[in-house]
Amino acid sequence: MRFSRPLVPVVAAAALAMVSLTACGGGSSSGSGGGGGKLDVFLASQPNYPTQFQQWSSDVKAKFKAATGADLTIETFSSAADETTKIQASVVSGNGPDVYQLGTTFTPVAYGTKAFHTLTDADWQKVGGKDQYMPESLGMSGPDSSTQIGIPVAIRPFGMVYNTEMFKAAGITSPPTTWDDLVAAGKKLTTGDQYGLAIGYADSYDPWKFIWSLTEQQGGSFVSKDLKTAQLNSPQVKTAVADYFGMLTKDKVVDPKSVGWKDADALTAFATGKAAVFPMATATSIPTLEKSSVKGKYAFAPLPDVPFGATSRPSGAPAAQTIVSGDNIAIASYTKNLDLALAYVKIVSSPEMQQKQYEYFGNLPSNQSAFQKVADSNPLLAPFIDAEKGATPTAFTGGWADIQNGLTNVVVQSLPSLQSGAVDGSATASLLEAANTKAQSSLTRAAR
Repeated sequence: MRFSRPLVPVVAAAALAMVSLTACGGGSSSGSGGGGGKLDVFLASQPNYPTQFQQWSSDVKAKFKAATGADLTIETFSSAADETTKIQASVVSGNGPDVYQLGTTFTPVAYGTKAFHTLTDADWQKVGGKDQYMPESLGMSGPDSSTQIGIPVAIRPFGMVYNTEMFKAAGITSPPTTWDDLVAAGKKLTTGDQYGLAIGYADSYDPWKFIWSLTEQQGGSFVSKDLKTAQLNSPQVKTAVADYFGMLTKDKVVDPKSVGWKDADALTAFATGKAAVFPMATATSIPTLEKSSVKGKYAFAPLPDVPFGATSRPSGAPAAQTIVSGDNIAIASYTKNLDLALAYVKIVSSPEMQQKQYEYFGNLPSNQSAFQKVADSNPLLAPFIDAEKGATPTAFTGGWADIQNGLTNVVVQSLPSLQSGAVDGSATASLLEAANTKAQSSLTRAAR
């Protein structure tokens, strides 16, 4: 299940809700496990895997009923707007789903609302112990290791997937490790209607991640270390945006049609042999690739860790090949069904259900034993395993929504220029300045 999605600010709505939260009850009928009751879970729909989602839902409902005697209701949303509307309404009313499944970058925003349960040592024990989870997957569970609201249920480290036959034909013996080398390989691989890279510039989820990696690898950051100052107008961010666009406009290693592509379109281009590399890929692409014409002709690799125009990173700059990406479960503070919620978490965290989640959707397990079993069974996953161990967390601040959305909007506003084949640097700078102003306001509110 993929939940790394654009964010819509919820902090303002939550600020209005604090009084009502203290007075209102939970959303589901009461019950603490062992006989009756109901638990309401809210998570994303799976339009790409409808049959698998139906089976997963049936599996988890049956296990929940057997373990608790209670019924499980699964609500789904199909967009970030749907999700945010539900959270805002629930926070204001103190009534709604007991459990939310959130993307990792959304967790700090949810934490900032003060509307989600802070986990205790006893809570962690009830779900099977904190040590069952991949240590890196806990990096976005809360502001520190003792204050956490998110329980990791899936991980999705990013990498790139490349066509091994195309690489061999072009005389490229190993995956590039610098962005310059990736572009150089892309030029060798671009011929006729085949392009070196497939990138979804119109995607709602991933453009900002390219810019984040390129910024971090230069030694920059979207936010200051004290989380008080927005830095979207920094030289590093401006360079990162220019380099991201430049792969299409300057280097011409990306299909011009990609200006209108979502990531699904870019993956299709790769899966049909129209592109040699699909960067910002996750293991969730495997089910698609295994049914495509490139089955047996692809491999994964980490994304480059050296920025454009350099042979090494500046001192102290992280590799930043992937964010800490995946899904966290958060429990609403208004719930009357905390024990049922923890019982649900224990079930979906179990090695068996974690294994099924991988088989159905391609999400890597957050459970350590299930993760190792999956890794041992599929050598293709080795690069993702390495990427997860070196994953770099994004800033844990309630103001993150406007940071991520701000960068996404810069890309969206630049698409017409990108379509024409040239993006004016001064226009980009103005867009980044506006995004930075809005991000700064959010950081200031979050710090209060």
